[in-house]
Amino acid sequence: MEVAVAGALVVAALAGLFVVLTVIRFVVRLILLPLLLIKWILGTIAMLIVGPVLFLVGVVLAIVIGAVLFVPLLPLLIVGGLVWLLVKPARRPAVA
Repeated sequence: MEVAVAGALVVAALAGLFVVLTVIRFVVRLILLPLLLIKWILGTIAMLIVGPVLFLVGVVLAIVIGAVLFVPLLPLLIVGGLVWLLVKPARRPAVA
């Protein structure tokens, strides 16, 4: 019986502590709201400046990586083109 009462007291104390800490957290966030808004505004301005730069860097990297992957395959592309030229018919056959 005493264990159940002690458990109930612990649960009640934790619930009260949770309520108090939630109120304190709400008050602190309400006080710091202007700073949060300034943070959002500055972050938006920074992304408007940095975003296009990151896009250009991504495009350049895509071109460079594409070239790095394409150049070693050039000999195979040339051989494939020569085989295609040899195999393809000179004229299309007449349809009956």
